[in-house]
Amino acid sequence: MRVLVIEDEHKIAQALKKALEHDNYAVDVSYDGDDGYAMATTEPYDLAIIDWMIPGSYDGVEIVKAMRKEKIHTPVLLLSARSTIGNRTTGLDSGADDYLTKPFALEELLARARALIRRPTEVQATILTADDLSMNTITYNVQRGGRTIDLTGKEFALLEYLLRNQGRPLSKESIINHVWDYDANILPNTVEVYMKYLRKKIDDPFAKKLIQTSRGFGYKIDTK
Repeated sequence: MRVLVIEDEHKIAQALKKALEHDNYAVDVSYDGDDGYAMATTEPYDLAIIDWMIPGSYDGVEIVKAMRKEKIHTPVLLLSARSTIGNRTTGLDSGADDYLTKPFALEELLARARALIRRPTEVQATILTADDLSMNTITYNVQRGGRTIDLTGKEFALLEYLLRNQGRPLSKESIINHVWDYDANILPNTVEVYMKYLRKKIDDPFAKKLIQTSRGFGYKIDTK
């Protein structure tokens, strides 16, 4: 899952990036409103964490309003040192899905982030399955045929993206955009390498192969 953090305080932004990456999210960071606005309205994200008071032509609330005007339904957690009921109301009325006042406990922010990611425009399941393969996105447990499969963070993110789009071919570009962060220097053949790693764990020990290559289109999980 890919997360955008727009926060001008570098220590806070880097702490959020580190904590989210520890939870296996790909994280992009912007430190000002102009760059943040461009990223929020042009790049695909599963969650945006946006500080209200940021330098630039757009503050956090204006970015959220712009996203909603552009029909971008990415869940938004708005951060602010403003703690009055009026401020909360303004933030939520702008289109934000949740509001957290500074200073905050990192554990609470991560819990709110997980809750928002679990309930985008379409409620997402926490247990994903394909044939005898199952993935628990909360406990990170992956099993096939009753056998536990150990995956790296990137392998888990890749498998989750395939499972959430089951039966639909995903291009290498789409996979890169959702599994790696914006600054990662990823080439198309990197996707091929990780697909090989994933197949070795998910498919090779089993007779039925779930990960399919759609030539000219990309990769997909198909149980047919």
